[in-house]
Amino acid sequence: MNRRDALTLGGAAALAATAVRIGAARPALAQAAPAPTGPFKQPPLPFKEDALAPTIGAETVALHYGKHHKAYFDTLNKLVPGTPYESMTLAEVVVKSAAAKDAAVFNQAGQAWNHNLYWEQFTPGGPKAPQGRLADAIGESFGDQAALVKATTDAAGKVFGSGWVWLVADAGKLELVGTSNADSPFAHGGQPLFGIDVWEHAYYLDYQNRRADHVKAVLETLVNWSVVSDRLGA
Repeated sequence: MNRRDALTLGGAAALAATAVRIGAARPALAQAAPAPTGPFKQPPLPFKEDALAPTIGAETVALHYGKHHKAYFDTLNKLVPGTPYESMTLAEVVVKSAAAKDAAVFNQAGQAWNHNLYWEQFTPGGPKAPQGRLADAIGESFGDQAALVKATTDAAGKVFGSGWVWLVADAGKLELVGTSNADSPFAHGGQPLFGIDVWEHAYYLDYQNRRADHVKAVLETLVNWSVVSDRLGA
């Protein structure tokens, strides 16, 4: 083999190696999620995926937000083209589809809206306990924060199957409401202050079947009471 042949073979080998490296990268690029399409956009998380650990682990957040929550938006965007829902806000879709008993749209819109509220209430910062008007309302309705935590945990245990527990303001009074699946007090004119997701995907990786332990830990360690207070208008 002369020098020219050696250089030619060497160059071909280098090109082949480069092609292998590029080809190896292509599957990852192909697997990247496509840009969202449709009128409804999933808001970004207000924190990093590991910010809620150890109460809610990073893997749970990644699956819950990146798979379950995202899927509600994706499916909703496939359902609304050519319908009156297409030009509405997400909140309007929730209320209108609930009133129309349009279960296909409501299940997706309701869960998209529920999770928006859910992630927002865990925004880092804020006081560790309710203050001001919110604290007064909790005291009047439940006694104190510890009593609210116990009452919410008890209410979560009464939700059969998948659903939510909500702290709701009604004419200045606070009450706890349990709902099934995608339903919420908001869909029927209520004013939720916080919502605790008790679908199994919200806690099973971290707590297995110990729903009550999960709810208690979330209320004691993760809820940003400033966000809850803002929803009350305090």
